[in-house]
Amino acid sequence: MHITRYTDYSLRVLIYLALQGDRLTTIQEIADSYDISKNHLMKVVHQLNKKGYIETVRGKKGGMRLHMEPEDINVGILVRETEHDLSIVECYSDKNACRITPVCGLKPMFGEALQAFLAVLDKYTLKDIMKDQHKPQLLRLLQIA
Repeated sequence: MHITRYTDYSLRVLIYLALQGDRLTTIQEIADSYDISKNHLMKVVHQLNKKGYIETVRGKKGGMRLHMEPEDINVGILVRETEHDLSIVECYSDKNACRITPVCGLKPMFGEALQAFLAVLDKYTLKDIMKDQHKPQLLRLLQIA
């Protein structure tokens, strides 16, 4: 299973905002901390806002912060909402052209593996990612004062 950059960045934004608490944060701050493109983050932030994970405040002193508590943000659900295609092999896609699909034994195996992968992620929340003992290191690594 491969997680796209979009999902990776979604998780990183949520981690960053969780570290900030109620403080408003800008896209530029997050981009600078992770050394990633602001343009990539703009689309991610827009969708996270649209889905209710974050709230945004417009204006000169605006920014964003978590709209949900970290314990209410389930990693498995987030992955399902941000991954547009969980087809790990061709036979799961709409563009399946594999000739052996009707008799292939791989499809059920990959389906079971995908379900197991998602079941593991379903057990975790953003709060689980933000373990208290890791918070000082995260703050330091992301250069958050």
